[in-house]
Amino acid sequence: MQWAALQDAAAAVASMAGLAAEKPSAQVRNFPALIKDAGGWRLELAATGVADIAAMMTPGVKALLAVAARGQDPTPAALSLWREYHQARGALLELVPEQGHMGPLRKA
Repeated sequence: MQWAALQDAAAAVASMAGLAAEKPSAQVRNFPALIKDAGGWRLELAATGVADIAAMMTPGVKALLAVAARGQDPTPAALSLWREYHQARGALLELVPEQGHMGPLRKA
């Protein structure tokens, strides 16, 4: 999955939006492993969702960099892209089944 690259791109967008750096939660850091463990339709939907977010972020980041290179303020557009990313990421994180107090169920 392109998950780590998306997190890096999102951090760059957040910076251009003037937002403080986000410390990734355990759920964000462990998403690839957690969704792989869930498997089935959740994994398929997550793979499609990650590809969709990448398809949104790639041209978005390029456009923000172009705006900044022209000396214009990318903040409003970056904030809009950040919000779209954040909502899409939240939807993907919801695909992971809830975990008990001992963490996710691990199969041998």
